[in-house]
Amino acid sequence: MKLKHIAIIGSLFPVLLSIVLFFGILISAEDDDGGGGYSSSITGMNLSAEVLKHQPMVEKYAKEYGISEYVPYLLAIMQVESGGTAVDVMQSSESLGLPPNTLDTESSIKQGCKYFASLLSSCESQGIKDMNVVVQSYNYGGGYIGYVAGNGKKHTFNLAENFAREKSGGKKVTYTNPIAVAKNGGWRYGYGNMFYVDLVNQYLTVNEISGELAQKVMNEALKYQGWKYVFGVRP
Repeated sequence: MKLKHIAIIGSLFPVLLSIVLFFGILISAEDDDGGGGYSSSITGMNLSAEVLKHQPMVEKYAKEYGISEYVPYLLAIMQVESGGTAVDVMQSSESLGLPPNTLDTESSIKQGCKYFASLLSSCESQGIKDMNVVVQSYNYGGGYIGYVAGNGKKHTFNLAENFAREKSGGKKVTYTNPIAVAKNGGWRYGYGNMFYVDLVNQYLTVNEISGELAQKVMNEALKYQGWKYVFGVRP
């Protein structure tokens, strides 16, 4: 009798799973609508103590420029740019047309937040909703946004590579970061860093399942709806 009950419950499992995922997708969609099209379900991970000590100041200026939800991105960028140890901690001097390492720490954070906010705004105005474009543009400059806008409106490594090749005239330099070594043996073009998105994203983690992924799981579950459940027992 117990086996019969288990079999009945098992046959309903795909349907129950589909219902649960359906509501999960609705919740995710509502969250997306409130975030200007960008995911806000990102938190920092593996950040150094040197970076984390700057978090209160990053939060202060992120709030000033209306980008508080992007603090994890800003901290991840800081981790990549300086590890939290340089004076110009976000390496944002060049975004003002100044020589590298010109700004003091607070000015660097303030300018880094302001620059990031301007990149977000530029992406939005050009119909781009891919956060990776914002991240790569922090390294490449705003010109990358226009480049992506004319090439599908989504960042890909190939686009970043092509952009760097054009800007560098095809000049390659040795780059022994493990990410680069794994991808192409250890080189990059001599303009910016075409691996920048990968470098930053390694310090981010997604907290919740995305609507797109939930839909894929739901579609997979629906394939089994109506299947007869077979309960296996060891002889």
